[in-house]
Amino acid sequence: MISSAFESLNDAGAAPILVLCDHATNIVPPTVSGGDLGLPPEEMARHIAYDIGARGVAIELARLLDAPALLTRFSRLVIDPNRGEFDPTLLMRLYDGTIIAGNRHADTAERERRLDDWHRPYHQAITARIDAMLAAGQDPALLSIHSFTPRLRGGPPRPWHVGVLWDRDERIARPLIDALDAEPDVCVGDNEPYQGALEGDTMFRHGTMRGLRHVLIEVRQDLIETPEQQIAWARRLAPILGRAVRDTSDAIPTA
Repeated sequence: MISSAFESLNDAGAAPILVLCDHATNIVPPTVSGGDLGLPPEEMARHIAYDIGARGVAIELARLLDAPALLTRFSRLVIDPNRGEFDPTLLMRLYDGTIIAGNRHADTAERERRLDDWHRPYHQAITARIDAMLAAGQDPALLSIHSFTPRLRGGPPRPWHVGVLWDRDERIARPLIDALDAEPDVCVGDNEPYQGALEGDTMFRHGTMRGLRHVLIEVRQDLIETPEQQIAWARRLAPILGRAVRDTSDAIPTA
């Protein structure tokens, strides 16, 4: 299924897993500031517009795990689905040194329009999918796939190959961190390069608030630039995540 806000893949997937990708694309709908937010193509190709490589990893993970997936079909610069509706970074006007011209004069009415057209339909789709899985007797685990830049705002190189973000519930995060940490060629970040405790984000809204197992995975973008790299990382993560989901099916939340 494809809507203007999201695409739903592998709907018949049998695993008790829902794969999510909040920043899957850099698409700007034609009804938003001429379809480009006033930015040239080279800016829309940067990490400010989407999570480079994350979509490919998410799609391959869903295939390998036999899990349904929901992925956005709008740029995070249109409105950020991984932010709560009242988060000040929901609609960015300046991001990593770039002025987002098409957002500079976006008023309350425009913000509400974008919430109604893109942000809310995506989250409603997640809620509906979770409700359907629960009704079918499944205990869904949420796997959110993101990517991060090798460095940010001219800062030092980030050493992590992959980051595992979590807040109160480490049922999936802890075994994933331990397994990746045991691999000699992987530098894993435990709540690095970002903190997983972001009230109102996708994992908080659909995982923490509903008591569901969940984890947010960040892969460094230079490691997943090509389809081959995306497939390789999905293949690396899939067996670890599959085991973590199976082993925590009866686990009590940690907090």
